[in-house]
Amino acid sequence: MWADYLRSAPVSLNAEVIICGGGPAGLCAAVAAAQEGADTLLIERYGFLGGMATAGLINPFMPYYTGGEQIIEGLFQQIIDRLAAAGGWSHRQDEWARDAFDPEIMKLVAQDMVEQAGVRLRLHTMVVDAHSKDRHVQRVVLASKSGLEAAEAAIFIDATGDGDLAARAGAPYGQGRPEDGLSQPMTLMFRMAGVDEERMPSREEINALYDEAKAAGDINNPRENVLWFYTTRPGEIHFNTTRVIRRDGTSAADLTAAELEARRQVKQMVNFLTEKVPGFADAYLSATGTQIGVRESRRILGEYVLTAEDILGARKFADGIARGCYDIDIHNPSGTGTVIRSLPAGESYDIPYRCLCPRGFDNLLVAGRPISATHQAHSSVRVMPIAAAVGEAAGTAAAMCVAQGQSVTAVDVAQLRERLRGRGANLGGE
Repeated sequence: MWADYLRSAPVSLNAEVIICGGGPAGLCAAVAAAQEGADTLLIERYGFLGGMATAGLINPFMPYYTGGEQIIEGLFQQIIDRLAAAGGWSHRQDEWARDAFDPEIMKLVAQDMVEQAGVRLRLHTMVVDAHSKDRHVQRVVLASKSGLEAAEAAIFIDATGDGDLAARAGAPYGQGRPEDGLSQPMTLMFRMAGVDEERMPSREEINALYDEAKAAGDINNPRENVLWFYTTRPGEIHFNTTRVIRRDGTSAADLTAAELEARRQVKQMVNFLTEKVPGFADAYLSATGTQIGVRESRRILGEYVLTAEDILGARKFADGIARGCYDIDIHNPSGTGTVIRSLPAGESYDIPYRCLCPRGFDNLLVAGRPISATHQAHSSVRVMPIAAAVGEAAGTAAAMCVAQGQSVTAVDVAQLRERLRGRGANLGGE
């Protein structure tokens, strides 16, 4: 009955390319597809774009430079330029220098980019089902205030972050680490304003106080340290410190439990900071993410599965469509500890186009966090700069498929790489 009901949803949306998910990957996919001439529709579940950069309050962008070379450019650089022009970008020098961006200005930048590219936009709408036949996604079923409706396209791009579209269409996927299926922990980001930065202790001193609070039973967060960053605003500090383990980011019940647990941890951390850490006595909780940050969920299995050996060996591929240099960074799925393994100094790896192509489909691409990778490799490719670069490649490829009337697996990758370079991408070897 329920399946029949879903299948009866009226087809009210059509486009040549439909992208589900408006985070960094979906944003760049949609802008690229439209700029390359495809009639493009972007579907996003929130009332704004940006995904983890806005709803998740994830900040800052993880490294996109290596050996003094900026390896991720194209639309990602345009995002940075627009943020800077709007006063939403800053660089703060400390021992962990990072470029911070303002999430509210990011919402405006993302909206401007899609509107100026001619992307059609549907907000407050999410994918609840997909139907496929003979290697083709035929339609996706959407839920919103308008009820259930269906959308059809020549090419679909799954940029949901969790592989929702691909999984519901029947694409194969993996989830979690091989030994027990557990995924990396979730983290709810939060910010403290009114901080006296001049009185803040060193990172080492804050962590020593944190260890004391944990030993006293004041904090039971399994995270082993306090990770903080500057923001674009003086006196405001961003925290990436909560850790919720043993939860599944594709389960509504688990997400509910994770949000509740994360806010309990935030409350503990706020009490700790204001009571124990110099510089925070008059500080206050200024923001938490609209949603908890999910590091890992489904990984859609593609024509190639990227491995840890590929990353640590800085492997290059003939069909490389994006580059990465971020560490293998695995937060313990079952408790305390983080494993970090770095690439050789100054090196980067390629992401093959085949990682974007789910097995068994001719009109479906995946962009962003769920691309085809092992649990270990996923911990590197999951970050926002890489997601943006992969999204731009997916959108460009989708437009090529529409223009040439071909399947996603028949794309001339040499031509795709040439187009990406023409768009400002740095694919190396030039």
